[in-house]
Amino acid sequence: MIAWTGRKTLEGLEFAAAVLVLGLRAFRELFSPARRGRGEVFRVITRQILFTGVDALPVVGAIALMLGLIIIIQAGTTLPQVGAGAFLAKIIELTLVRELGPLLTAFIVIWRSGTAICTELGNMQVGQEIAALDAMGISLIRFLVMPRVAGVVLAMVCLTIYFDFIAIVGGFLVAKIHLTIPIQVYLEEIEETLSVSDVLITVIKSVLFGFTIAVICCHHGLSVVGATTEVPQQTTRAMLNTVTACLVLDIIVSVGFYL
Repeated sequence: MIAWTGRKTLEGLEFAAAVLVLGLRAFRELFSPARRGRGEVFRVITRQILFTGVDALPVVGAIALMLGLIIIIQAGTTLPQVGAGAFLAKIIELTLVRELGPLLTAFIVIWRSGTAICTELGNMQVGQEIAALDAMGISLIRFLVMPRVAGVVLAMVCLTIYFDFIAIVGGFLVAKIHLTIPIQVYLEEIEETLSVSDVLITVIKSVLFGFTIAVICCHHGLSVVGATTEVPQQTTRAMLNTVTACLVLDIIVSVGFYL
């Protein structure tokens, strides 16, 4: 048991170090003054934003609407029964804006884009495409990792804001048939409750989640050695590791700012 625990701990530390190095290299490449290949890098970033952000709008909107409807109906019908109807806006702000908005958006991005990134890079490894790029002297970090990281981070921030808006406004409009609260009063309470720090922390979480998802999935995709059977294995590991990392980051940020 001791040997197994020590081995797993060392493997975890090695994995964290490898991901951190890859993320730092990708971040450095983002501000690199190199001029060659800027058009191709911008094309990959744009394609990643379209796939991760624009194509995910219907899925994110539907989940946000249903989640907002459930939370608003439950809080709006239960809180007045115990004399706490004035806390409806606070409950919405705590559950949706601070926690569920960025976290559920991250899970959707992992499910759609994270798996796609890992599978794409893994198949490129199997097809010797990455080896060919490396042989030609092309920077793999600049042309494969950095554009995907930048695209996922930008899309993640926009999707989180979109998720919160649909959940708060759309959920209330759908739940209005069960509630007696006027929309004007509801929005005024949300505006009074929601602070700039809450929005800022939500954006910070989105950036951290997007960066973590993209880097971990790129790492697992590039870790494929040569067999096609490794692609689904690395994709499964990428999903588990990104979910775990996002939960840990969420706890760290929440404890650091709110406790």
